[in-house]
Amino acid sequence: MDAHEAYNRLFSLLEEHHKFFSTSIPLIASENITSYAVREALISDFGHRYAEGWPGERVYAGCRYIDQVELLTLELMKDLFNAEFADVRPISGVTANLAVYSAFTEPGDTMICLSIPNGGHISYGKKELSGTAGLVHGLKVEYFPFDDEEMNIDVDKTKRKIERLVKEGVKLKLAMFGASVFLFPHPVKELSDFMKSMGMIVAYDAAHVAGLIAGKCFQDPLREGADVVTMSTHKTLPGPQRGAILSWNKYADAIKKAVFPGVTSNHHLHTLAGLCVALCEMKAFGREYANQIIRNAKALAQALWNEGFKVVAEKKGFTESHTILIDVSDHGGGLHAEKALEDAHIIVNRNLLPWDLKMGRHFTNPGGIRIGTSEVTRLGMKEDDMSEIASFMKRVIINREDPKVVAKDVAEFRKRFNEIKYCFESAKEAYAYIRIK
Repeated sequence: MDAHEAYNRLFSLLEEHHKFFSTSIPLIASENITSYAVREALISDFGHRYAEGWPGERVYAGCRYIDQVELLTLELMKDLFNAEFADVRPISGVTANLAVYSAFTEPGDTMICLSIPNGGHISYGKKELSGTAGLVHGLKVEYFPFDDEEMNIDVDKTKRKIERLVKEGVKLKLAMFGASVFLFPHPVKELSDFMKSMGMIVAYDAAHVAGLIAGKCFQDPLREGADVVTMSTHKTLPGPQRGAILSWNKYADAIKKAVFPGVTSNHHLHTLAGLCVALCEMKAFGREYANQIIRNAKALAQALWNEGFKVVAEKKGFTESHTILIDVSDHGGGLHAEKALEDAHIIVNRNLLPWDLKMGRHFTNPGGIRIGTSEVTRLGMKEDDMSEIASFMKRVIINREDPKVVAKDVAEFRKRFNEIKYCFESAKEAYAYIRIK
């Protein structure tokens, strides 16, 4: 393949991707769609520039406007989350977590967090799992006791485990709340004082729920006792893909040094500008948006249950966030469901269930799928539309209807939802491929 052929092939694939998503129902809980205003920022000259260091203390010249944008972004972030201190230089949620590990722990220390089957993220993982905490920073990892019925951390068992570990001489320095499967608020308030009495730093990974926190409809970890909050900025918070850290002024210097020069150099300034746009949108529309996300998640979970799906945490009302977890082990497992739904233009991801390892299942074909309502909400869908989505999923997974037939109906359904909502200038073609060359 010569250069021109590869060049043309690339742009053809990009355009096909846009066409695919314009006829699909996007239900990945870790994804969202940005406004056209964010996209304008992403193609600005900021993407060509470097700005190492803190605003006003850069290693590079030419940052007079970049500094102003970053300072504006910091003020918006602190305002939205009522934080004393913010750092918006991490380029991802994983980088933000690594900066926290670097600021508050030493290699060989121990952190406690959720295991991956119980919803934990790989950035909390052990070295033998190639997780960021163990492999990159050299942390030892213990797991929170988890209540499968409540789908949450078990408070009493956690206290007993921490007491035992401390008595055994374990250097337990960090607790990391937060999850990739984050159905319900975590017991930060119930555990933070106890953890601090044991000499621990209390961290909270808000990657999935940052937009819900900003919208004042999930929980408020900083007021509940967290010392530091990390996040990615592109899930329930509908910005470009990067990260951020929130904390208190007393921890500012340690965090700033851990971010730069610790884990970042230049911090992708075009996405910084895009984040600034998204924070403006959240300040104006975030509360309405976040509440609709949760209403849609509850409605979709109930509709799926009514259609015969085993939606996890039925006794708890299924979810208090954007995320729904479904046990599809009776219908071929998570891998089959993921692939069949994708063929029907319904985009989900397979996901481990808390009991999967005990059942001999593996992450390559787990018992569950995870879905989220952030992106469909941004497209303007409401509670009544969730029953149609549930019906499409039933046709594919339970009825075993040909996914290609269902895909045609999905595409027709999507014609009603092609405008980006909860932003200042609404785009009528959410997934249009925009040519600028």
